[in-house]
Formats: sequence, C-alpha cells, structure tokens
Amino acid sequence: MNAQDTPRAMVRTYRHGLGDCHLVTLNAADGSKYRILIDCGVIVGTRDAEQRMTDVLENVYQESGGHVDLLVATHEHWDHLSGFLQAEVAFDKLKVSKVWMSWIENPRDEQAQTFKRDQNVALQLVRTAALQLDSKIADDGHPLASLLGFFGIAGRLTTASALEKVRTKADSPRYCDPKDKPALLQDFNARIYVLGPPRDPAMLRKTLPSKRNPETYSLTADSLDVMTSIFMGDAESPFVSSYRIPMEVARQQAFFQHQYWNEEDWRRVDSDYLGDATELAIALDNMTNNTSLVLAIELVDNGDVLLFAADAQVGNWLSWSDCSWTIDGQNVTGTDLLKRTVYYKVGHHGSLNATLKEKGLALMERLKVAVVPVDHAMAVKKNWGKLPLPTLVAALEAATRASGSVLRTDMEPAQNKNGIVSDPLYFDVPI
Repeated sequence: MNAQDTPRAMVRTYRHGLGDCHLVTLNAADGSKYRILIDCGVIVGTRDAEQRMTDVLENVYQESGGHVDLLVATHEHWDHLSGFLQAEVAFDKLKVSKVWMSWIENPRDEQAQTFKRDQNVALQLVRTAALQLDSKIADDGHPLASLLGFFGIAGRLTTASALEKVRTKADSPRYCDPKDKPALLQDFNARIYVLGPPRDPAMLRKTLPSKRNPETYSLTADSLDVMTSIFMGDAESPFVSSYRIPMEVARQQAFFQHQYWNEEDWRRVDSDYLGDATELAIALDNMTNNTSLVLAIELVDNGDVLLFAADAQVGNWLSWSDCSWTIDGQNVTGTDLLKRTVYYKVGHHGSLNATLKEKGLALMERLKVAVVPVDHAMAVKKNWGKLPLPTLVAALEAATRASGSVLRTDMEPAQNKNGIVSDPLYFDVPI
C-alpha cells in the first residue's frame, strides 16, 4: 500500500471472546502513527483466558512496535480490564506514553470518591451474600456469582488491581471529564472528545430502558440504605442473633426436623433474602457500566467520527446532548458528533440497555461500520442469551445498509466490504 492509499485511521478489534480490546491507529501524512489501545479484557469463565489475552497483547506489541501513545481504561469491569493482569508479562513490556481514565477513577475528586465508597459498600454486600449460598448453587450459573465475575476472580485478580496496573503505566494519568477541552492531535489531523460519563448523579443512575420512559433509575441512595440495613447487621442471616438457633442445634430438635427439614422445601427462608442481593448486584453492574469513559475521535479533514461507547447505558447516552465545545469559533455538540459518526463500537456487547434509538443510532447519518464485540455462545452459558439483541442488530444493519458493514466478533463477515480484513484474532477496519 503506497502513501496515498494509507487510510486516515485503522481500527483493530480483537476477537478473543466476550470482552473488549481495540487498537486504533491514526496515520500522519509523513508516515508516522499514533496508537490508542482501548481496554483489554474478557469475561470470567472464558476458556484459556490467560493465553487468549497474551495472544492479544503480543499482537498489540507487534503491531505497535512495542509502543502505545495512549492507553484507555473505560470502566471497572473484568471483561474490559482482565488482560492487563492475565497477560501481565506481555503488558509489562509494552511502553505507554499516556493513560486516560474517567473522572470516576480520580482519587482526588470528591464526587468520584463518594461514588467509589458507595460502590465498594455495595460490592462487599453482594460478596457477603454470595458466601451464604449453598455450594450447589454458588457456581458460575447463579446470578450473584455471574455478576460478581464482572469485578474479577479472587486475590489480586480484581478490577481494582487491574485499574491500578493501568494507572501506573504513566506518570500522570488523565482523568477525563466531558467538560474538558478536546485533545488535538495536530500531526494526525484528529481530535479526541470526551462524551461521558456524566457528572449529573441522576444521569449516572439512569441505566435501563422501560416501556413508559426511555430509562429507569437504579442503585439510588435509598435502595443502597435498604440493602445496608439488611446485610450489615449480620451477614450470616436476615435475622438478628437473639432470634436465631444455630443450624447444628436445630437439626437435633424434633420440632425443626418435622416442620423445617421435610419435603416442603418451598417453606424455607434460609436464603430468600439473597434475592435482594441479586437485585443489588444487577444495579451495581449497571451503574458501573454507566460510568464508562466514552470517546469520540474526530478526523478533522472531513469531520468523520469514530465512536467508542464502551458499556455506556441510558443516562450516559442521554447526557451527550448536553455536551458542547467551542472549536475554532464554532459550536460543536455531542449530537453533532453522533451525526458524523462513521464507525461505532457497539456498546455493552449489543445489549438491550445500550445504544439509544432517537438520541443514538437514529442520529448516525453517516454510519458505515458497526462492530459488536460479542461471543453469543458464552452469553448463552452465562444465561445472557439475548447478546447481541436481534432487534439492535437489525437496526444496525438498516443504518449501515447503504455502504456499510455490521461485524460481530464471534462470526465471520458475510462479505468483506470497505476494505475490512478478517483474521481469526481480529478485524481490521480502515477509515
């Protein structure tokens, strides 16, 4: 490929399983390149996860010549961060110039630290509840175990330790805020905008769509207080100690042998209170998704935009219409960037609570390529069989029908349009 055939940008999306990892290359007229690595993780339970993530990061190392200009960690979920620990040797040798995270990860930001404290309380409550599950239930198929997997495995293999690993890759990480001035990459004729996460707590709580409204509220302060009152008094039981009889004692008493340990198991309440913990775990998962750092990379020559929405949910998306910047005397809004989007990294693996309609996909008038990082077989194993959502895939196909492509990382493309290269390990999409 000669210089004039070199694309303005290339997006390499890895096909390693149910997780996200994207290597963006911006090309300058003089042949130099600017590399952006966005996330690197795979869901808990993935077969040979360490080897898969090592293969990915070794490929990043080879493709980038061992140097990434910008490393982005979008949010604290294992399927976006695991590779930084699972492929630690490969990651350690990769040189990184800058690290970006969202303002939520800023240890000096008061609002962020309040959110993190509440998040940690909720996470500990869910972990405590999970420990109370019978061993026959507490496997990867139970909602609590499955949802806890988003925050890592055990010991040092957690999302918190993965974030710390990323944070120390650069001397001074940038904690991005939508109010920040876009970063201009002059030599590469590109500009990077931060769209989310929003500062507005109400928007952070808007995570799920509903029939009456485009979103619902989750993990409010009131619900967190209720969960705290249930669990914090005594993590072993929903009843205080003065009203409890130890199980080993009760089993020896004729009354309980006849009334409790019998064929009418439906009467037992041993773990009914864990239903509330599952609801809390779902809310925690959704809230964490909604803290996703969302980037729009503008190619300045014609205004084309590459949108990386991570796992942003309803409130994050809605907040973009309030984003506004003054660029060279002109007003640029979040809505403008959506209208000029030509490449969309589909949010949250194509789930029902990501990718808005009227204020999202319907605005993407220029859309040519949509890439869904997904593994449907793993989603079925996790009891998330609707990934990717068929109606969303159909809408993406309709939006790109003129000259575009919809790519699923768990499938080979029906036809390689737009110069797309399909490799078993990745898709390369030229822009």
